[in-house]
Amino acid sequence: MTTNTEVVVIGGGYAGVMAANRLTRRDDVTVTLINPRPAFVPRLRLHQLVSGSHEAVVDYAEVLAPGVRLLVDSVTGIDAAGRSVTSAGGRTIAYDHLIYAAGSGSADLGVPGAAEHAHPIATLEAARRLRSVLDATPATAALTVVGAGPSGIETAAELAESGRRVTLLCGGALGPYLHPRARRTATKRLTRLGVTVLAGPGTRVTAVTRDTVELDDGRTLPSDVTIWTAGFGVPDLAARSGLSTDAVGRLLTDETLTSVDDERIVAAGDSAAPSDLPFRMSAYAAGCLGAHAADTVLHRIAGDRPTPVDLSFPAMCVSLGRRTSIFQLAHKDDTAMRLYIGGRAGSALKEIACRSSVKHLKDEARKPGSHSWPKGEHRRTLLRAGHEGTPAAANAEQSA
Repeated sequence: MTTNTEVVVIGGGYAGVMAANRLTRRDDVTVTLINPRPAFVPRLRLHQLVSGSHEAVVDYAEVLAPGVRLLVDSVTGIDAAGRSVTSAGGRTIAYDHLIYAAGSGSADLGVPGAAEHAHPIATLEAARRLRSVLDATPATAALTVVGAGPSGIETAAELAESGRRVTLLCGGALGPYLHPRARRTATKRLTRLGVTVLAGPGTRVTAVTRDTVELDDGRTLPSDVTIWTAGFGVPDLAARSGLSTDAVGRLLTDETLTSVDDERIVAAGDSAAPSDLPFRMSAYAAGCLGAHAADTVLHRIAGDRPTPVDLSFPAMCVSLGRRTSIFQLAHKDDTAMRLYIGGRAGSALKEIACRSSVKHLKDEARKPGSHSWPKGEHRRTLLRAGHEGTPAAANAEQSA
């Protein structure tokens, strides 16, 4: 008699959907995906939602394999010993294997007044709230974007291109991942759009009020709407459930993405910390890690030994409005090359990357096991060296 295996996937983002779709390779596996929203959110589009150029939602029917059961609910606890999860809706869902793809959201702002007066955009709900605020704000209002990673740069550029008056506070370098040549191009483009770019020492925000921001060099700047894009945080679900996590709350795993506490629990995406050396938070990495997490579970079901994760980063894309982007090419160790593609060609490549992040999910739903990605040796070198000099772990910004 065939025994059915129940797999629960927590989180319906890039990692969770990819994992759920890939698990349908086996007919004897039942997959339940638990997500608090009834629609998929392509987070690479959230800055466009804020500016009004995209709604940043996709129907799950378009990206989720027909055999996956979607449960719209939030997981509130994981009982590893009992192999079950509990939900906000009062359900208890049993599992044989669990994939933890809880994703990421806004970081703990940790700056006086920021929680009360700044607007994050890391989630669909936050981005929609900000859009409503901007719709009710005069076009001449002073807008301040805090944080100069991809999300901050893209949000500032989108708003400036739509005619808004924007100041971008970098708190250090603009686009720290970018090669200096690409950074100069980004600065010129933002300035051309009318963005006031404040970078370097003295530009870190120390306090936020209803209509100002204060900097660590003593300046106080007017700000009718303050937008917070500086960093991402992860849910505390793993820690609250008694599982081992890293310092920011990612689930600690080995190199197969298996929890260090329980081989029945596998992590993927932004909420995974393999060997305490997490990959850069990105849609690209999330999809690849979701596929690998599913492979780890499938190996265990088949009685095979799971393989270590292997992933290289070919590029990183940053939009500079709707007509220009920087497509920053990268070495396999996820450091920027001198070579980048800008202008309209860069914008076309950025749009391809955004669409591909969803297309990969659709392809995996139609043909489970088809998703593949470039591999590299740099991670093994870092592990042998004890994690020193790790650009992937240091860059905790969402990007393509």
